[in-house]
Amino acid sequence: MKVKKKSSVPADSVKEQQKKQKGKGKMKMKIPEVKQEKQQPEEVDSDSVYDSGAEDERSLSNHEDMSGGEGSDSEDYPSIRDTDSEDEESGSSENEGELNTSRNDGLAIDHGNEEDSDSSGLHEAVEESDSSEDEVAPRNTIGAVPLEWYRDEKHIGYDLTGKKIKKKEREDKLQSFLASADDSKNWRKFLDEYNDEEVEVTKEDMKTINRLLEGKAPHGDFDPYAPYVDWFKWDDSKHPLSNAPEPKRRFIPSKSESKLVKRLVLAIRKGLIKPRKDEEEEEESVYPLWGDDSNSTEKDGSHLSYIPAPKPKLPGYEESFNPPPEFIPTQEEIDAYQLMYEEDRPKFIPKRFTSMRSIPAYENAIKECFERCLDLYLCPRVRKKRINIDPESLKPKLPSRKDLKPYPVKCYLEYRGHKDTVTSVSTEVSGQWIASGSLDGTVRIWEVETGRCLKLWEIGEAVTYVAWNPNPEYSVLAVSVGQDVLILNTGFGNEEVQKKTKELLSAETPTTSDDTATFVSWIQDETHEGTRLRHFKTVSSVEWHRRGDYFSTVVPAGQSKSIFMHRLSQKSTQTFSIKLGGLAVTSVFHPVRSHIFISTKKTIRQYDLVKGKQIRKLDTGLKEISSIAVHPSGDHVIVGSREGKFCWFDMDLSTKKPYLIRQWHKKDINNVSIHRLYPLFATCSDDCTVQVSHGMVYSDLNQNPLIVPLEILRGHASSDGRGVMDCKFHPRQPWLFTAGADSVIRLYCD
Repeated sequence: MKVKKKSSVPADSVKEQQKKQKGKGKMKMKIPEVKQEKQQPEEVDSDSVYDSGAEDERSLSNHEDMSGGEGSDSEDYPSIRDTDSEDEESGSSENEGELNTSRNDGLAIDHGNEEDSDSSGLHEAVEESDSSEDEVAPRNTIGAVPLEWYRDEKHIGYDLTGKKIKKKEREDKLQSFLASADDSKNWRKFLDEYNDEEVEVTKEDMKTINRLLEGKAPHGDFDPYAPYVDWFKWDDSKHPLSNAPEPKRRFIPSKSESKLVKRLVLAIRKGLIKPRKDEEEEEESVYPLWGDDSNSTEKDGSHLSYIPAPKPKLPGYEESFNPPPEFIPTQEEIDAYQLMYEEDRPKFIPKRFTSMRSIPAYENAIKECFERCLDLYLCPRVRKKRINIDPESLKPKLPSRKDLKPYPVKCYLEYRGHKDTVTSVSTEVSGQWIASGSLDGTVRIWEVETGRCLKLWEIGEAVTYVAWNPNPEYSVLAVSVGQDVLILNTGFGNEEVQKKTKELLSAETPTTSDDTATFVSWIQDETHEGTRLRHFKTVSSVEWHRRGDYFSTVVPAGQSKSIFMHRLSQKSTQTFSIKLGGLAVTSVFHPVRSHIFISTKKTIRQYDLVKGKQIRKLDTGLKEISSIAVHPSGDHVIVGSREGKFCWFDMDLSTKKPYLIRQWHKKDINNVSIHRLYPLFATCSDDCTVQVSHGMVYSDLNQNPLIVPLEILRGHASSDGRGVMDCKFHPRQPWLFTAGADSVIRLYCD
């Protein structure tokens, strides 16, 4: 809205003033010199009369000066200048000339034109358009979406029509440097990342920036010293702007405030709000430096019990410069002091001086001062309360060994027949027979109750592992010999079992893919009437699945091809290609689910055989894993190591670290075993001992497993630094079979 200023001076007086000004000549005026944060007033001849008409003309000339003096801004603010500064300076001088002529000409116009130009010029800045048509809408319409989302895309957004705005090719640093050297205006260009356009700052923008840096208005036509415009007419006014009577609510007490005050009073009475107390100036406390702290009433509340700093004893007669004769030692006593220990030797030997002037400096003054400082620094300032506790009460309360029976205690039977170290034993499902393999190249079948050797196979190579098929429908034994795994028919069982076993072993070998054939090949072994699986490298262990049709073999040197899954009914092999991060040691099937545990020297991984992915990884923290065993529930894993330690993992805790770590052996643990029915587990070591322990697992997740060591079984002799090589529990009885390096197999019973 434009407001037209009305002059309070009549038109006749204005015309008279103009005639006087024409008679005297033109007014002499200078352009104000604008400096940083300072503006000098305009100079006017002393003969000029500043009446109301002259003031209007002066305001008009000031307004024209502000609108036409843009060229002089670059001279006043030289902080940012471009290469065309010379052109700007010439433009500013021309503008100054035009400004002077416009001022001189403006004095000669008539009063009517002067009033119109004055009112329109004064309120030109007031009438600013707030329309959004002046603003240029951005080309990119993605809004507040960060541009990092389009980092890997070929476009940076979409325009108003919905088309993609493709990214422009960026110039390398060499091209941009050459372009900046050739183009003098290159420093005024910058990249608009939002619209992906190169924008050049114009001269008008530079002037605006200069004015902003100097703390001025961005527009050059803005007059900060415009004359005041009164919006109201005060002539013949008798009343204020509003003559309305005072409202009634200003004289009536507020009900809402009274309710608030009542609530605050009630809260203060209940103690919910405590009024502020005036802070009293605390007097400076003085500490008695040489006083007695034992009777001091001022105690530091930061400690539970207050103990004053220790102070040295007061000097006695010995420290006097002229002590009594009975305190002065003789020469013999002084010589006797030299023969004493330094702790028992007196620290001060009294001497007699005739006067205090003859007393020399104390030799140990600096040393004793230092020791005194140490005493004050290292003195415990809190009195420690000793609690009389019986050491026996700190031991965990374990159940009695009598309550944990039955468990193997003594050797009941020995199985002798092997001529070298027995490396592995395995029990049959029913518990009637056991199989053993030795380094002498033989595999034997023993009757458990009598100890007789019922069958013998001469393999010719060292046997490293034997495993009996857990399915009672088949009488099959797997034997690991070097790079081969022999599937043998033991010949035990009724006619139906033997028939199924022969059909299983006599099945034709199907054709396998070339990839699998390079690692494992199925061969019919006529010598031992079985099947031979030849691997590309040495096999360390064989483990059966609970159904008896699948079994796994471990090839430690195979790296990514170290685990193989075999199916006996179809005589097929599947490679378990995984990255273990180390050499494979052994593998065990899950007793309930279709999972498999694979251990390396440092970690244990659990894999789902159906989905073919890893479920969890267990970090043992041991130097080297030797064997693992899984609890029949499948939620607990026992791990043995080469350093004599074993770990117990609880899967219900969902942690990667072991629940319990114990070291019950001095040498390497060769094998760990868990009983299927009884809460028993055993570890055998090269120190010729077998540790039998009680391991009870509860269905309540809030109760931890109970692990109690029960018995240490001895009896095996050491051979070439090796002790007990393997241990297996009886499938139905609390009996334990152990295989030693002394070529003897022992049966321990309860």
